[in-house]
Amino acid sequence: MADSQLKVLVIGSGGREHALAWALAKSARVSKVFVAPGNGGTATASAKIENVPIGHSQGDFPALVEFAQSQKVGLVVPGPEQPLVDGVADEFKKVGIPVFGPSSKAAYIEGSKAFSKDFMQKHNIPTAQYGNFTGLCQGASFDVVIKASGLAAGKGVLIPKNKQEALDALKSVMVDREFGAAGDEVVIEELLVGPGDQLVSFPAAQDHKRAYDNDEGPNTGGMGAYAPAPVATPELMKELHKTVLQPSIDGMRRDGFPFVGCLFTGFMLTPNGPKVLEYNCRFGDPETEVFLAGAEGRLDAVPLKFKDSYAATVVMASEGYPGSYPKGRTITFGEPLDNTVVFHAGTKRENNIVSTSGGRVLTVTGRWIVRYAAIKTVKFDGGFYRSDIGFRAIEYLKGEAGKSGLSYADAGVDIDAGNRLVDLIKPIVKATRRSGTDSDIGGFGGVFDLKATGYKDPVLLKIAHEMKIHDTVGIDLVAMQVNDIIVQGAEPLFFLDYYACGHLDVEATRDFVKGVADGCLDSGCALIGGETAEMPGLYTEGDYDVAGFAVGAVERSEILPRMDTMQAGDVLVGLASSGVHSNGSFAHAGLDFHSTCPWTSDGRTVGEALLTPTRIYVKPLLPLIHKSLIKGMAHITGASGRAGGRIQVGVPRRVPEHVDTVVAELTQSGESAYVIGSVVPVDAQASETERVSVSNTQAW
Repeated sequence: MADSQLKVLVIGSGGREHALAWALAKSARVSKVFVAPGNGGTATASAKIENVPIGHSQGDFPALVEFAQSQKVGLVVPGPEQPLVDGVADEFKKVGIPVFGPSSKAAYIEGSKAFSKDFMQKHNIPTAQYGNFTGLCQGASFDVVIKASGLAAGKGVLIPKNKQEALDALKSVMVDREFGAAGDEVVIEELLVGPGDQLVSFPAAQDHKRAYDNDEGPNTGGMGAYAPAPVATPELMKELHKTVLQPSIDGMRRDGFPFVGCLFTGFMLTPNGPKVLEYNCRFGDPETEVFLAGAEGRLDAVPLKFKDSYAATVVMASEGYPGSYPKGRTITFGEPLDNTVVFHAGTKRENNIVSTSGGRVLTVTGRWIVRYAAIKTVKFDGGFYRSDIGFRAIEYLKGEAGKSGLSYADAGVDIDAGNRLVDLIKPIVKATRRSGTDSDIGGFGGVFDLKATGYKDPVLLKIAHEMKIHDTVGIDLVAMQVNDIIVQGAEPLFFLDYYACGHLDVEATRDFVKGVADGCLDSGCALIGGETAEMPGLYTEGDYDVAGFAVGAVERSEILPRMDTMQAGDVLVGLASSGVHSNGSFAHAGLDFHSTCPWTSDGRTVGEALLTPTRIYVKPLLPLIHKSLIKGMAHITGASGRAGGRIQVGVPRRVPEHVDTVVAELTQSGESAYVIGSVVPVDAQASETERVSVSNTQAW
């Protein structure tokens, strides 16, 4: 056959088939492209393209074969999955016509999701947990996706938000028969929250399945796509080829149904690595190209090159899609824009008038950018489209990952260790829950309901102190902040922590979080979230930084200090600290951290004494605050730069200027928190030397 005489038969009537015919017709080797049955777009797309009024159901196969033989067709390219599953490729191969498409047995990889999931498990291909069912089931213990096992035109996937929605979804599929026979069997699999021996991978494309912007609305067959997806780095594509694509092709060959055609594989990029969502045995709609070499088993002999550019497509759908929708609405087309092609999917042409005949009507495709200007030149009543196709690529490219192409593993970050840490600390954190808490760890924030705490007119106090420490003293991270909150007369409500390191030491980090949780329990606040950042190269081995964020609330009328009430004769009480703390320095000739501590009598080492947790004063003081017995407080931390500061600085800051202060007698108490009040019962554990009364002096 001469190179210029190749005739091709494309089977189907959607946007994919229009794109296939358009791409094939551009080849100088192709003299004619027949499309059976085609649509309103292929009817006048090119002088090379011609519609053939033959359907593509199983009963139409003999007529298709007879037509191909009579026209001397040299290549058949089936578009939809249903004729492939029904065996259209086998019919053409019987008469010696090359087909770019799999056999009926190989196409079953898409025809039955239950079969494909079993296949993945058999050949150790990473995928979500799953189960296959032929009756209603209430035993799923994970967030799930429910899939009709058979072919459902891309719409047989339901994502329930709770158990009741899951049961309703099962009823609609298996009892109400929303997807017909496709729902005789369902696959219930774990919800994941992100192509013979000759194998060539196309650039990765990213689909947008939800009907509306921001990934909202029902699941569809696809509302748009773009390629290549920047998240699919060369390193990731190499991994997918090794762990999924080649094992899939090899597995089908070993199982007796070698695959020829386009194996379109859907992935979710999860924190535990890429996992397969499903297989398609044909091109996506309309992600399309290439073909005779594959059909003739010589794909390795043909160099396949791709342009260094981007392309995106936006679907225009009929109102109501993916549910019921009207048909027969007239479509008008404006002037085409450069580098833009409008592919027809659900259209028909009668008397030179193009009208809607399907749910997904048109796909507007442009190179480099999504051509929304082109979309606005095409109109029909009730038409809608997503206005955010490609938003994930934009977000990705804005980040550092898009600039470097590095994966977490490339950067030396152990995601599995992070997940193990979350599992270890969940019960620790959960123990700090209090009224108003409505969250769990695992995210980067939390929700707190102030109304549940009983406050009527609350003022929130936020303190965020970054602390550089070198041991697991999480309680100090909490103490410095909740003590700052309590001196405002406020009650600490919730806390979040941040932990950054070079390489994650799971056990050490778990101990740090345990300390944070102990501090929260001691102060009565909830640990509602946090973040762990592993940054190799930024921190030396064993070093880490921590930071915390605490929020408290106080009735506006009870904010401390109450300057207008303070007067001479008031009592100053000191609550002793538990040791040497906060932002000071330690230097002593002849001592190291393992030496016996000279200022304690219990045999502790210097290091152990320095790591004694900061005392948290919240619970002893809150009852006094609620009884309005306290006029003001100062948090003494040993540095004049903080809100409390040294005694000589911190105490005067918390009293009115007209009241003289006497603090010299208080310095022997060490680093402490001091309370100003008319009557103050002191902690029973405090010694007499820690109770200082200046009522007989000219103080307050």
